[in-house]
Formats: sequence, structure tokens, C-alpha cells
Amino acid sequence: MNILLWHVHGSWTTAFVHGPHRYLLPVTPDRGPDGLGRARTWDWPESAVEVTPEQLRETDVDVVVLQRPHEAALAREWLGRDVPAIYLEHNAPGTDGTGTGGVPETRHPMADAGLPIVHVTHFNRLFWDSGTSRTTVIEHGIVDPGHLYTGTIERAAVVVNDPVRRGRWTGTDLLPGLADVVPLDVFGMRAEQLSLENVRTFDLPQSELHDAMAARRCYVHPIRWTSLGLSLLEAMHLGVPVVALATTEVVRAVPPGAGVISTDPAELAVAARRYLDDPDLAAAHGAAARQAALDRYGLKRFLDDWDALLTEVAA
Repeated sequence: MNILLWHVHGSWTTAFVHGPHRYLLPVTPDRGPDGLGRARTWDWPESAVEVTPEQLRETDVDVVVLQRPHEAALAREWLGRDVPAIYLEHNAPGTDGTGTGGVPETRHPMADAGLPIVHVTHFNRLFWDSGTSRTTVIEHGIVDPGHLYTGTIERAAVVVNDPVRRGRWTGTDLLPGLADVVPLDVFGMRAEQLSLENVRTFDLPQSELHDAMAARRCYVHPIRWTSLGLSLLEAMHLGVPVVALATTEVVRAVPPGAGVISTDPAELAVAARRYLDDPDLAAAHGAAARQAALDRYGLKRFLDDWDALLTEVAA
């Protein structure tokens, strides 16, 4: 099956292109948002191929996976014909600036559009108003990086891109209070814009990030409002114990014994400090986190769920 999709979300797409199909990724000369092509910082199989808009006119496409509202018109323009489509919604309402109304009444931009909407979490499907559109949930899948946890660095890892610009969305305002209790290493694009006591910042390539996360004693996820941070699921796969705000889908993703979740940041700080002080407990909870992530967010289940839907829509 030939599947057209844009390179929008690198971590999610990394899992998706590990399926059994041929994945067509538009590329433009400027490699702008509508033509990024293949990832440069993730390891993608050869079945993920770059195609220009001109080539798409002569290419057989079985299904289009749309991820942004304007892609529907773009697909019709570049393909020159109608092709069965699915709309994949990565975000919780409000996080990407689309939709109308306030949570929990946010109207999805593809509501009543006549094509299935796939949400990546049950929380997202619950909170978006999708009108009469058919909706389903295909939970995340992760390419297993392996049980890499060592916890040799007695600091807590945090992964967040643009922490200054995104502010309260990503819980950046909570970092000073957490850092008063545990030293933090913050990884992510433009993390260096942070200047906080007891906080170090790093902008590492994807190839180095997992080893760096696995070397920290625990992972702290201060995100207030997002779909479900893949960095949290990656930390769990690595075998890192997690400490996370109990918001959005986190309450479903982190079971008891795999870490600590709470809506009280002070409780999270205490939990992180306990992991730093008790490496045996950290390792045990990290192993439980890994097993929980493999059970719920394994790659095979993810790809099987997508194969079933793609086959149905393409038929």
C-alpha cells in the first residue's frame, strides 16, 4: 500500500513508517513545513521515500493521512484527484491553535468533514467535539530503544522544546520550585533560553538523547496541557522511573509502581528527591515503567491497529 503523509511529528512518524507499507513524504526545494521529506535526525527505513509534488501526479496513492487542516486541499492540488483519507489528530484541544470554542467545547476543524478522525489518546477524543465525524483512538507506539537505564547521574531529566515560549503549557513555571529540591537537566530545542538556579540545559541530537535520559536517575514530566508527551513514553521504555503531572492522558499511561503522578508539584518534587536518594527504588520502578510501556505502547500493537484502519479505508 502507498501511503501519503507529511513529515509533521518526527517521533510519531518514526513509529508509523516502520510498518509494512511504502510511505510517501512530500519534499520541496526549501524543505519547508509542507515539504520536509525524510527525517534527518531519526532512523527511518528505506520504505519511507521522498516525492515531489510533481511526482505525486504520476504516483499511485492508496490512502492519505492528513495531520493539519490545510493538507486536505494540498493533497487534492498535488494529486490532481480524490484519494481516500484519514485525519490524524495529534493534539489536545487548544495546543495547536486550531479548532473553535473553549475546552471542553472545542470544535474540531475536521468535524463533519466526512472522513474518519484518529486520535492518539482517549483523552483527546473525549475533549474534542468532532461533530458527526467517525472517531477512533490508536494509541501511540514506540520503537523500543531498549532497557538503557543506568541512573548514574544523580539529577532528574526533563525534555521540553521551547520551554520559555510555551511557558505554562509545558510547566516551565514549575521548574524553579522543582529545582529547589532536585537538580534538573533540561533537554530540548531552545532549552538554553532557560536561566535557572540548579538547572542545566542541553540541545542534543535525537541519536544522543536516549542515552542522556537513561543516565539520569529519574525523569520529570511537568507538562500541564498536551496530548501525551512521547518523551514520557520514551523514558518509560528506557527503564527510567517517571514523575509526572497527573494531567491529560498521563493518568492512563503511568500505572502505580511505574512512577509517581500528582497534580501537586510539591509531591512530585518529593518523589523525585526520593528516587535520587534511593537508586534501588528508582531502578525497580523504572523496570516496572518499561514493562507498562511495552504492554500499552508497543510498536506491534500500534502498527496492527493502523494496518486494520488503513486497509478498511483504502478498500
